[in-house]
Amino acid sequence: MPRPKKCRKVCCLPRVNEFLPTQSDASTQDVVIVTVDEYEAIRLIDNEGFSQEKCSGYMNIARTTVQQIYENARKKIARALVEGRPLKIQGGDYCLCDGNEEYCGCGGCRKHRRGCMRQEIKEEAK
Repeated sequence: MPRPKKCRKVCCLPRVNEFLPTQSDASTQDVVIVTVDEYEAIRLIDNEGFSQEKCSGYMNIARTTVQQIYENARKKIARALVEGRPLKIQGGDYCLCDGNEEYCGCGGCRKHRRGCMRQEIKEEAK
């Protein structure tokens, strides 16, 4: 029996979940699907500057899993860009951040911005 998949923690859903090329007929092309957990790995590593190890700690999964998710996401995004295909962000194995943590560490979670600011003030006071 295979091991059950761990739920991957995601800060929040993307504001925009669909991208269409402007110079092609997107309706006749296959859509490239990037899962929400793949999006989160790209966001944390490429946009927030996390290492794969730090990303794995944040998402509550193994570093090797983050590496696999990240590589899959980059291949999909590259295919969409190079072939001019539409790209959608949807699905995947993830759990949204519930906002109950004291400090999330990503700096981008709207649920934690106030908590993050309070935590930074506490750290500066020490």
